[in-house]
Amino acid sequence: MLSSEGFPESAQDGATRAERAPLRSRDAVRSWQGSHSKVMDTTYSKAVALAVPVFLFLIALEFVADRVKRTRYYHLADAINSLSCGVVSTGVRVFFGFLGLFFYEWVLRHWAPVHLPGKHWGTWVFAFVLYDLCYYWSHRWGHTVGLFWASHVVHHQSEEFNLTTALRQPGTGAFLGWIFYLPMALCGVPIPVFLLVGVIQLFYQFWPHTQLIGRLGFLDRWIQTPSNHRVHHAQNDIYLDKNYVGVFLIWDHIFGSFQEELDEEPCIFGIRGQLNSWNPVWANLHYYVAMAKDAWHARSWIDKVRVWIAPPGWRPADVAARFPKRPYDPRVDFVKFDPPRNALLSAYGLVQFAVLIAANSQFLALLPKQATAWNVAYFLYLMVTLVCLGGVLENRREFLIAEAARLTATALVVGGVGEWFGGVRDPRVVIGVVAFQCLSLAWLWLASRARQGTQPAAVAA
Repeated sequence: MLSSEGFPESAQDGATRAERAPLRSRDAVRSWQGSHSKVMDTTYSKAVALAVPVFLFLIALEFVADRVKRTRYYHLADAINSLSCGVVSTGVRVFFGFLGLFFYEWVLRHWAPVHLPGKHWGTWVFAFVLYDLCYYWSHRWGHTVGLFWASHVVHHQSEEFNLTTALRQPGTGAFLGWIFYLPMALCGVPIPVFLLVGVIQLFYQFWPHTQLIGRLGFLDRWIQTPSNHRVHHAQNDIYLDKNYVGVFLIWDHIFGSFQEELDEEPCIFGIRGQLNSWNPVWANLHYYVAMAKDAWHARSWIDKVRVWIAPPGWRPADVAARFPKRPYDPRVDFVKFDPPRNALLSAYGLVQFAVLIAANSQFLALLPKQATAWNVAYFLYLMVTLVCLGGVLENRREFLIAEAARLTATALVVGGVGEWFGGVRDPRVVIGVVAFQCLSLAWLWLASRARQGTQPAAVAA
């Protein structure tokens, strides 16, 4: 069962867990199916709902400082795409985050030789340090094993580096990422402690995603700082696959993965094999697709398997010979993805995304209050909106048509049914939603009329 705080009641008192008779595996599954009837990680969604306003405020401050200093670290479409990936990640996490919690609790119940007291300060210190070590190896495998890179690559796709990049999280991490934290269950760390130190560490990692803070002296040698994390996000040869830590830099020093930022080597952000898209769903799938193609074309069954576990970029020899890729040097070949579009389309994208953020906040608030089917429907609606919006920002005709269809369908359905998500039947809300779709259609039409002369190119500086 879930407690009022969103944690399993069976995990509330870690000190007395050892006295409880262990459940059989099928009973544990049945218990979790009942307690997670909505199949959602509400703890994570609550934390995100509380933190997002703070994050957006800090992003706004950084944007203002960026414009005042004329550093140009922000690009509208890139920032929207990063935040869109965050929306996708949060939605997937609230539906599938229970997977990691289920296996964590099962290991804690059946295999942990000791059960640490959740109210003792030593448990929290130990859990915080151990979580950071587990995160280091999760992060390192996320860069050195193809299957895990396919998920983590989302966080590195941005070709800018600012606070919106911190919220660019993968949507598929909930399916396998939990594996690296099972050692905490084996050590007897209670679930509430595990969840909260995880949230604290995740939120700590927000502030190092900035270029406005320079070197911080001795701190750069011991903890995660903006300088260290700029190195981690760079695709330069010397910076590639360095500085994996979440908080304590000691792990990079111990395991030989530390690299300081060099004045003579400016960071080039982004990934090798550019995404070249503002579509957040494709951002989450593109490397899986690339590996699947290589596995399909590989003649050897060993190579078909190896594609998924080899380091990113590895390809079977026969596949590389038949489908060669040109050599890539980021200092020579890198050009930022930026299809041209007019000011009306840019403004349209900004307004639509702001409205979507408000809708996403409602979605998170509705999670425990309505049936799973309605939550899934709302989430899919948000995803369709983000896909259309990404295509609009790419100035692609087919997505302009898709966006017009989305606006029309929304107006017809909401107006015809007289209800918005969450069972909202207030005429003011219904009329407001319909009116907004109609105004958006007119805006999109005007922007498409002005589109001539701003046809999309492959890339633009």
